[in-house]
Amino acid sequence: MRKNIVAGNWKMNCTLPEGKKLTSEVIHMVEDEVKNDAHVVLIPPFTHLSSIHSLIGSSNKVLLGAQNCHQSKSGAFTGEISADMLASVGVTHVILGHSERREYFGESDELLAQKVKFVLDNDLTPIFCCGEKLEVRESGAHEKLVGDQVAKALFNLSPDEIKKVVIAYEPVWAIGTGVTASAGQAQEMHAFIRNQIAFKYDQSLAEEISILYGGSVKPDNAKEIFSQPDVDGGLIGGASLKSRDFTNIVKAFD
Repeated sequence: MRKNIVAGNWKMNCTLPEGKKLTSEVIHMVEDEVKNDAHVVLIPPFTHLSSIHSLIGSSNKVLLGAQNCHQSKSGAFTGEISADMLASVGVTHVILGHSERREYFGESDELLAQKVKFVLDNDLTPIFCCGEKLEVRESGAHEKLVGDQVAKALFNLSPDEIKKVVIAYEPVWAIGTGVTASAGQAQEMHAFIRNQIAFKYDQSLAEEISILYGGSVKPDNAKEIFSQPDVDGGLIGGASLKSRDFTNIVKAFD
């Protein structure tokens, strides 16, 4: 049975005091108000991880994620963070392949395949991102592009390994723009991704993988998007920086 997940990607936002305040608010709201069993993952900047982990403590509803990691265990990679470093401060999930990493830092599908494998080898859960730009969507090549991203980065994994991966579909044209894919568009692409996995592996395995939608999810559209049969939650950007908005998105599963 796949999990419902709402992950908040803070990106390069919040000082440590701001992040601690936001975390405390989210924890209290989620524990007091949320009735569903969705996994909530807070994904702050690297500098905040240890402090946020201390605040999360033994909460059984809130987990800790990181925004990226390197594909090597250690070495002369100034400015980088390894998976075992992340695990040592309580991280359970790691975003890999976000469109901003692909666009601004040149991360390729081949590099992401290495990162996914290394994260899995360190018993962490990759949140693997895929998605298309507007011109690709308008040309009708969106399924091919996303299918290639998923295949190149994930289809080298064994069945037991890929079952541990969370996939986040993020139409790049809907990230931070205020434009959201319709619930039907989200469902169409999520079903396509799941079918690709079923074709490579099998249908029962594909049904175990959580696929999240990322692209301007807000409290007023979350319920419609999350109600789609192949949408298992969201990778939330801007709305995750407001504790009330983020909690209301989690409550969309109630």
